[in-house]
Amino acid sequence: MTLRLFVLQSLRYRKVFDQMIPMQERTVNICFSLKENILLSLKETKNEFMNEILYLSALHFYRKGRLSLGKAAELAGCTKIAFIEKLQKEREFVFDYNEEEIDEIFDDESKLKC
Repeated sequence: MTLRLFVLQSLRYRKVFDQMIPMQERTVNICFSLKENILLSLKETKNEFMNEILYLSALHFYRKGRLSLGKAAELAGCTKIAFIEKLQKEREFVFDYNEEEIDEIFDDESKLKC
């Protein structure tokens, strides 16, 4: 059995001389073979398995800091809000700042107050 992961094309815009020009993103098809007994053991359909693989890949790259929250959500095939909700279910930190970074954020915020 071969699973096929399809990435849909989407339109992005770039600014050229103060005009928004649509640009097409390239898509990549990634295929891999999987023994059917794996799906049977997981009690999942091909679509359920594919969605979980995409989500887990997005989670992995987000944890490693290789994808931003938005790009990870895009890879997982969901909105940022839905991805954040999934992260919360996994007890993942959405914003993982160390103490120094938190102090810097609050220092910047206090400078903005009038």
